[in-house]
Amino acid sequence: MKHEDIWRALDTLAAEHGLSASGLAKRSGLDSTTFNPSKRIMPDGRARWPSTESLAKVLDATGATLDGFAALVYGARALPSSRASALAQRRIPLIGFAQAGGEGYFDDAGFPVGGSWDEVSLPEITDPNAYALEISGESMEPVFRDGDLVIASPNAPVRRGDRVVVRTTGGEVMAKQLARRSARRVDLKSLNPAHPDYSFDLKDVVWIHRIIWASQ
Repeated sequence: MKHEDIWRALDTLAAEHGLSASGLAKRSGLDSTTFNPSKRIMPDGRARWPSTESLAKVLDATGATLDGFAALVYGARALPSSRASALAQRRIPLIGFAQAGGEGYFDDAGFPVGGSWDEVSLPEITDPNAYALEISGESMEPVFRDGDLVIASPNAPVRRGDRVVVRTTGGEVMAKQLARRSARRVDLKSLNPAHPDYSFDLKDVVWIHRIIWASQ
């Protein structure tokens, strides 16, 4: 269990409830800055982990179980289906990964456009430009499997360790883990250890969108 996986789980739990990290902290009775990205690393560079007390308050405030949160750390959805269906539903544009590399699906800013998208109803996501991709094949196992849906957020901040959807100038679209991003290069780690990692010049990357929800 990694430091970034814990924080990603909290971010995803917040997103499924239509909250920011600050909003989740406030709902849990904590200081609004408790889960801010700036609080996740100590001044000396060491990782700061959320306390067990904070996690307990989050679970109580959201109705999530400890088992559910642990599953979320590894990419599962945050809420039981019965709770998710009770949330306000929103129709999210949906296409397959193979289609995502084609022209006419995204504008120059990386937002979904055009009339060729299908739609899927999922728990409320706060980013108005969020979209869903359907996984095909085994290249992203064991994290994402054939038929899974992932929701990507063009407006979510992207940090090292996040699972992301990336599009290159060559039209490739891939789901990877952001290993490193500098002023010149982007290093990506494959989710499936049988597949190679990638490194691109920043000029060869059109956009990087953070995955904020998965349907496993």
